[in-house]
Amino acid sequence: MESTYEIHNLGCAHCGSKIEEAIGRLEGVESAVLNFQLKKIIVRGEPCADLLAKMNELARAVEPDVEIVPFSGRKHHAHHHEHEHHHEHHHDEHCECGHEHHHDEHCECGHEHHHDEHCECGHEHNHDEHCECSHEHHHEHDEEGKGEIISLGIGVALFAAALAVHHFTELLPLAIVLYVAAYLVLGINVLTATVKSITKGNLFNENFLMTVATLGAFALGEYAEAVGVVLFFRIGEMFEDFAVARSRKAITDVTELRVEEADVLRDGEYVRIDSDDVEVGDILRIKVGERIAVDGVVESGESRIDTSAVNGEPVPLTVRPGDTILSGCINISETFTLRATAAADDSMIAKIANAVEDASSSKPKIDRFITRFAKVYTPIVIAIAAATAILGTVITGDWQKWIYSALTFLVISCPCALVLSVPLAYFSGIGAASKLGILFKGGVSIEALGKIKAVAFDKTGTLTNGSFTVTRVISAGALTEDELLRFCGSCEQISTHPVAESIVGYCRGKGLKLEEPVRSSDIAGRGVEAEVGGSEVLCGNLRLMEEKNASVPELPEAGAGTSVYVAVNGRVEGIILVADELKKTAAGAVKSLNDMGIATAMFTGDVPETAAKVGSELGIGAAKGGLLPDGKLAELNAMRERYGRVMFVGDGINDAPVLAGADVGGAMQTGSDLALEAADAVFMSSEPESVVTAKRIADKTLRISYENIIFALAIKAAVLILGLIGHPNMWLAVFADSGTAMLLILNSIRALNTKSYKS
Repeated sequence: MESTYEIHNLGCAHCGSKIEEAIGRLEGVESAVLNFQLKKIIVRGEPCADLLAKMNELARAVEPDVEIVPFSGRKHHAHHHEHEHHHEHHHDEHCECGHEHHHDEHCECGHEHHHDEHCECGHEHNHDEHCECSHEHHHEHDEEGKGEIISLGIGVALFAAALAVHHFTELLPLAIVLYVAAYLVLGINVLTATVKSITKGNLFNENFLMTVATLGAFALGEYAEAVGVVLFFRIGEMFEDFAVARSRKAITDVTELRVEEADVLRDGEYVRIDSDDVEVGDILRIKVGERIAVDGVVESGESRIDTSAVNGEPVPLTVRPGDTILSGCINISETFTLRATAAADDSMIAKIANAVEDASSSKPKIDRFITRFAKVYTPIVIAIAAATAILGTVITGDWQKWIYSALTFLVISCPCALVLSVPLAYFSGIGAASKLGILFKGGVSIEALGKIKAVAFDKTGTLTNGSFTVTRVISAGALTEDELLRFCGSCEQISTHPVAESIVGYCRGKGLKLEEPVRSSDIAGRGVEAEVGGSEVLCGNLRLMEEKNASVPELPEAGAGTSVYVAVNGRVEGIILVADELKKTAAGAVKSLNDMGIATAMFTGDVPETAAKVGSELGIGAAKGGLLPDGKLAELNAMRERYGRVMFVGDGINDAPVLAGADVGGAMQTGSDLALEAADAVFMSSEPESVVTAKRIADKTLRISYENIIFALAIKAAVLILGLIGHPNMWLAVFADSGTAMLLILNSIRALNTKSYKS
C-alpha cells in the first residue's frame, strides 16, 4: 500500500530528513520518502489507522509549524483546490490578472476568456479555448513574500544605522538599541521557532543553535556579528526558497501539461467534459491553440502540432488522418478530430508526469550518504564546540575567546546546505531532462548514467527508423514474385515485428489478397511458422531454415538489408529483402559518444553482414549481428568486463532482458511497453542524440553534486581549524553557513540550464 501526503510549512531540508527517518520507523511503515522540493512524502506499507496523527506528532517535534495532510490530487488541480481562484467572469468583467473575460471561458490561470482576447502568454483565445499561460494567483503567498522583503529591508536599515552609530560616534547605548532592534526584526522568526522547539524538547535544530550562537555573541559584546548571523541566515533562506521554487517549476511544468477538459462527440454534437471521463474510442474535436488531452489517432482533418512539451523537438509536426498523436501536444494550425486510443490516466502526458514526479522522489546513493553524514555531523560539531569552550578556558583562562570560538562552531553546525544542495542538483537535472524529452526514473538513474563507460545500441527502431520497406524479391523459380509475397505476407500477419509488418503492408499496397493462417506460431529471434492454403510455410532468417531442415537452393546475393527466407513445404522458394533507414541523428550521436571517450557497440538480431555494414557506416566500435536476447545479454556482460559500467539502448520486447541487465537501460518512446518498463531512462524523441544529451545531463549533475560536497566540507573544516588554533571569526562562520548555502544552491540550479546540454 502506498499513500502520498503534502507537507506544509517545512522550511529546513535537514529537518525534512529527520522527519522522513522518524516516520520510516513507525509501526507498519516499510519506507518513507520525503521530497523536500515538492513538499511531499510517500509512505509505503500497512500502517496503523491513526498514521496521519502520528506523522504530524513526529513532524512537529522536529519543526513545530509543520502540517502533513493527505495529497489533494492531481497536480494541475492543486492551485484551484488550495486557493479557490477559479472564478467565472461575465460580460466585460475584469479579474485581477488584468484580462477582460466574456461568457464563461477559462484559461489555466482559472479565469475565462472569449472572442479574440489575449492573455499574458501572448496567445489569442477564441470561444472556449484554453491557454497554457498557467498563471497562478497566490495572493497570500505574494503578501507573505512582500512582508519578508519589507521586514528584511527594515532590518538591514536598522543594522546599517547601528553600524554607523557604533563606528562613527561615541553613542554606544544607542548603537546597542539599534542592534537589538535589527536583531528582533531579522530574527523574530528564529526566536519564535526556538521557543516552540524548546517546548517540544527538540534542542538541536538550526533555529535553536542559531539563537544560542547569536545571544552568546550579544553577551560577549559582539553585536555586529550577532545581527550579521541572522541577516545572512534570512538571506540564505530567501535564496533557498528561490532555488527550490525554480527547480520545482521544472517538475510542475510537466505535471501541469495534463488537460482538464476536452470536446467529445456525444449523440451527434460536441460537449465539453472532464478529460478523466474520456473513453477509448471517443471522438475529440481539437481546436487551434488547444492542448491534446489523450493519446489518439487523427480521424479527420489535417494540421500541425507542437510536440516540444512531449519530446523537446522544436519543429512542428504535420499530421493527417491515420497519424498517431500523443497527449500534451498543442494544435497550432487547423481544427481536426481525434479518436482516443487511451484514457487520460493511461495517456503519454500522464505517464510522463507520473514518471517525472516519481523520479524526483527517488534518491541517489550520494544523497543517502549525505543524509547519513548529516545525522552525525551536527552532534560532532556541537561536541567540539563544548570541548573548545571548556578546555580552552581551563587551559588558557581566556574564557571570552574560547566561548566566542565555540559560538562560531554552532553557526556552522547545521548541515542544511549539504542536505539541500545535493538533491537539488539531481532534482534540477531531472527537470531539465524532462524539458528535453528525456525521462529519468530517478536520481539513481542519473547517478548510474554519469558513471558509464560504454553504450550498446539495438539496431532496429533504435539506430534505424524501424520503418522497413521491401526493396527486392528473389524467387528460386517455382513461384512468381507475387506468389512468394502472398505466402510470406499471409504468414507474417501474426507477427508484430517491424520487418513482418513492412512485408504485410507492402503486399496490401500491391493489392495482393492475403489468407488467414490456419495455425501459426511466432519463433522469437528467428521468424514465424504457419499453415497457409494447405501448405507449411516458414518465414524468417537462415537459422530458422536450418533448424527446420528446409532445403536451401543456390540464390543470388540479396544485398544490404534483412533477408527473409520463405520456405514452402520444406523447401526455400525465395528471399524477400527488407531494408531500413538510419535515423538522422544516429551517426552524430555515435561520434559524440566516441569523442566523449565512451565505447560504443551495436547488438542486433539482424544478420552479421547487415550489422557490420550499419556499424561501419555509423562508426560504431563493435557491431554484433545474429543475436537472440540471451546473446545480447552475454555480449553486454563481456563489454562490462572490458570497459566497466554499460548502458544499453533498445526498443523491442526482446530488448527487455538486456535493458534490465544493463547498468543503465535506455528505451525509445516508440518501443514496446515491456522495454519502457524495464528501462531506467525513456527518450521521447526516439532519436539517438537524446542518449548523448542524457549523458551530458548526468555528467553535469554528478559534477555539481561533488563540487557542492567538496566546497561545503572544505569551508566548514577551515572554520573549525581556525577556531581550534585560536583564530575564531564569526563572519567567516556566517559565510561558511549561509554564504556557502547560497553558493551551493546557485551552483545546483545550474543543472536546469537546458542550453548547456545541446551540441
